[in-house]
Amino acid sequence: MGTMTTLLTLLLSLTSLLTATAALPLSTSSRWIVDENGQRVKLACVNWVAHLDPVVAEGLSKQPLDSISKRITSLGFNCVRLTWPLYLATNDSLAAVTVRQSFQSLGLQESIAGMQSNNPSLIDLPLLKAFQEVVTNLGNNNVMVILDNHVSKPGWCCSNNDDNGFFGDKYFNPDLWIKGLTQMATLFKGVSNVVGMSLRNELRGPKQNVEDWYKYMPRGAEAVHSANPDVLVILSGLYFDTDLSFVDNRPVKLTFPGKLVYELHWYGFSDGQAWADGNANQVCGRVSSEVKRKAGYLLDKGFPLFVSEFGIDQRGTNVNDNRYLNCFLAAAAQLDVEYALWTLVGSYYLRSGVLGMNEYYGLLNWNWCEIRNSSLLQRLSVLQSPFQGPGLSEVRKHKIILHPSTGLCLLKVGFMGPLKLGPCSQSGAWSYSSRKVLALKGTYFCIQADQLGKPAAVGIICTDTNSQWDTISDSKLQLQSKTPDGTEVCLDVDSSNTIVTNSCKCLSKDKSCDPGSQWFSLVDSTLTSKPTSLILQVNSVLDMLGMNVS
Repeated sequence: MGTMTTLLTLLLSLTSLLTATAALPLSTSSRWIVDENGQRVKLACVNWVAHLDPVVAEGLSKQPLDSISKRITSLGFNCVRLTWPLYLATNDSLAAVTVRQSFQSLGLQESIAGMQSNNPSLIDLPLLKAFQEVVTNLGNNNVMVILDNHVSKPGWCCSNNDDNGFFGDKYFNPDLWIKGLTQMATLFKGVSNVVGMSLRNELRGPKQNVEDWYKYMPRGAEAVHSANPDVLVILSGLYFDTDLSFVDNRPVKLTFPGKLVYELHWYGFSDGQAWADGNANQVCGRVSSEVKRKAGYLLDKGFPLFVSEFGIDQRGTNVNDNRYLNCFLAAAAQLDVEYALWTLVGSYYLRSGVLGMNEYYGLLNWNWCEIRNSSLLQRLSVLQSPFQGPGLSEVRKHKIILHPSTGLCLLKVGFMGPLKLGPCSQSGAWSYSSRKVLALKGTYFCIQADQLGKPAAVGIICTDTNSQWDTISDSKLQLQSKTPDGTEVCLDVDSSNTIVTNSCKCLSKDKSCDPGSQWFSLVDSTLTSKPTSLILQVNSVLDMLGMNVS
């Protein structure tokens, strides 16, 4: 493991240790998820797969269960979306098969040997009991669990024609589904770290329709709540969980309050190759607007939104994914949504007939030992804590200025500059006025465009055009101003993370251009950042006024 990865892991571990454990169970308060004390709890989850043919949580042949659970918390996640197939809860014969027998039936001799070495206490447990042990161990490590009914028949998901996609499909009997949800909710009643149940993953296929969604999804919600009133009830939409627009004019009616959450999936490939084939600013603007129309609007209607799957090819070579991620992170921060990264999994026992398949969307590498992409973790870290919500109003609302392609934020400045990016925990508290001035709150200091290709300046005369910053391009993520000589420039970042002003790039049409270095997201926050030295601030003011003689 490299030095940077080690340092990142240590920092994330410290963050997890300093994060207070939520007072469970959870409920909802308008668009927020809150604990028993009414304080916001942000679900910062990672997906852990247990719905494939072996019906065993992946990775247990590679690493001890407790090591995996501890790794999850060390990486800054407080939650796992744990997938399960319906038949695990409805087919007693399947549930009684042991882990060893399941592996043997699939010819997974290497997995048997690995499980025997790393988790000998699990290998001869029935599948359902082994699943429970995973949940218990996560709880012992203060990791919350969302139980996600991913499929009915165990196997990889998903396609339009896999007979697993919608009510009435070959493997999706609605009555059996209700029974399975009830069984699983009952099984985990009183297990405090099981905080929610996602009723069904990615509804899809030729049979999908709104009327049957309203016929069955509320029934599933009522069944879960009746069996286990503590858990959040999480509803997915249509078209692979990308569309909840139909709920806008037809609210779901349930007999119980304070538990309803909606979920959304958002990947780069959700829009085909649009990110690689189009102009990134234009695609980001269009796709973000669609996501808000189809699901994001629920936040304004007073419902929490859980982006229960998003992710990228972590090898870093997929242009479509790379451009998408910058846009996703900007939107996820602005909306301050709950989320679950796809996926923790570094490799699978067996996926679609392939033994030991490498999962390039996986946070861990093939042997589950190392982080696959440490820069992604840095970028995600800003989303792992809430920006605002009940019980988190430490200071008046302000803006932080997030740079999605690095996951860093514009720091407080010692007022001679230079403006730099750094950890968002040390972000400056900025305001963005109706006159489009970006100012450090509580001061007279604002960001100014000084000269093309030079560092952005900090000044106290904030009425000139070089202090006005328009959000431009379809993405609304580029900040444009004019230098004193009238040159139009955008905020940008150089190789030392200094904020500079360069020509605005990739505004439209050009699909070969990547505007990521010039994308900045203005995010509402009510949290305080770590204080900077008062002496530094005083000296900086004196420097600006030409009065510091030390």
